[in-house]
Amino acid sequence: MAGARAAAATASAGSSASSGNPPPQEPGLGELLEEFSRTQYRAKDGSGTGGSKVERIEKRCLELFGRDYCFSVIPNTNGDICGHYPRHIVFLEYESSEKEKDTFESTVQVSKLQDLIHRSKMARCRGRFVCPVILFKGKHICRSATLAGWGELYGRSGYNYFFSGGADDAWADVEDVTEEDCALRSGDTHLFDKVRGYDIKLLRYLSVKYICDLMVENKKVKFGMNVTSSEKVDKAQRYADFTLLSIPYPGCEFFKEYKDRDYMAEGLIFNWKQDYVDAPLSIPDFLTHSLNIDWSQYQCWDLVQQTQNYLKLLLSLVNSDDDSGLLVHCISGWDRTPLFISLLRLSLWADGLIHTSLKPAEILYLTVAYDWFLFGHMLVDRLSKGEEIFFFCFNFLKHITSEEFSALKTQRRKSLPARDGGFTLEDICMLRRKDRGSTTSLGSDFSLVMESSPGATGSFTYEAVELVPAGAPTQAAWLAALSDRETRLQEVRSAFLAAYSSTVGLRAVAPSPSGAIGGLLEQFARGVGLRGISSNAL
Repeated sequence: MAGARAAAATASAGSSASSGNPPPQEPGLGELLEEFSRTQYRAKDGSGTGGSKVERIEKRCLELFGRDYCFSVIPNTNGDICGHYPRHIVFLEYESSEKEKDTFESTVQVSKLQDLIHRSKMARCRGRFVCPVILFKGKHICRSATLAGWGELYGRSGYNYFFSGGADDAWADVEDVTEEDCALRSGDTHLFDKVRGYDIKLLRYLSVKYICDLMVENKKVKFGMNVTSSEKVDKAQRYADFTLLSIPYPGCEFFKEYKDRDYMAEGLIFNWKQDYVDAPLSIPDFLTHSLNIDWSQYQCWDLVQQTQNYLKLLLSLVNSDDDSGLLVHCISGWDRTPLFISLLRLSLWADGLIHTSLKPAEILYLTVAYDWFLFGHMLVDRLSKGEEIFFFCFNFLKHITSEEFSALKTQRRKSLPARDGGFTLEDICMLRRKDRGSTTSLGSDFSLVMESSPGATGSFTYEAVELVPAGAPTQAAWLAALSDRETRLQEVRSAFLAAYSSTVGLRAVAPSPSGAIGGLLEQFARGVGLRGISSNAL
């Protein structure tokens, strides 16, 4: 308890030292988190109970996308395409300014794309087809579920029964079986050729080359039946023309251990010896040379190292010189998949490379609403089981603030010539502070969030940039951008913790009869300045 009091006191001091106020909030973020923690999003329920809230969330997402992009909308009214994808699926076409919005000419034939999606969705688990969600350097970063297996193709409602362990799950009645679906299912001999053929056509339409599979299994098995498959074990080698990466990552169940360890990911290592774990890490050698990571040790990494290294890999793929897109998927595509999609979006935004006009509170709203809520993450169920992968995502931002996660680093090394004298990049980077305070104490992390600001001790400042020799304005700007990256990610994390603790999180914290700190999330509230510290708690 003394440690918790000290952490809260330190956090409060840090808050006063910086701005003296809680982090800026997106006006609708509280409502979004309240709705998210109350019910599971289903496209067909958008006009029902709570429909006005969902409509506001959907409208706000479209507004935020429209700040920096021209886009088309793929209609998914009433979940006609997929019951747990957004009703308005955004297809980003190109970056644009406000002036260009008036002259927008779509490069997409939405009706043809919609038809291709309809035909391809049967190839993927729960009909969660390959969907583009981020546009970076003209490349589509996509998400989906894994490939469907026989268990699902023989009937979605029966699949849902088996997949959920015997209980009819929330999505069982979402999608109707069309005549086309029945026709596909009846032709057993050519079934996989047809549906996976359409899936491959969609991938090629989106120029996807890299497919990153987060499953720890080759196939998902329930009651002895293969209910899902994956590209890496497709017997006909239909996906041989794509670059397949098997990067096994623990499922949402593992994050119960994260919560049980007081939200400490450091030292938390997944048990790779479990019977169902049969998918080894597999990455083509030519993709790993520049990362300086010993991939053979992946089973020894804790949750922090594993997430960091996988994110570095994904960033290197999207930041490559080619024009190839990326697909990220797990099994259903609504736990591990949004984790990495959200981290990718926030990391590239922090570098000033996407969503360039959005403020920290706005990008936080967009990724929570679009990447998590509207794509069907079942927060209610996960919270009831203590599987807090959603919380982990945003708390993890503290681990990716450094330049090694910056896409600007790669771009700079490609563009700048070598110098003979003066300070090197490594010299300058040595000026950055090392981890300050406890790396395992969330209380101390708050002091990092609130103390780190332009000009704060140990942070990159323009004074540090002035150490760069004259004649290197590009490097100076790059170093300043790295400083901005750290500040921006810390602001997003701080805003999330403030909103989460005042809506979702504190519901799980029983008030302490002694009036002292009631638990971890109470520390969050104190740390971001939402609650004062009473004298009897010090």
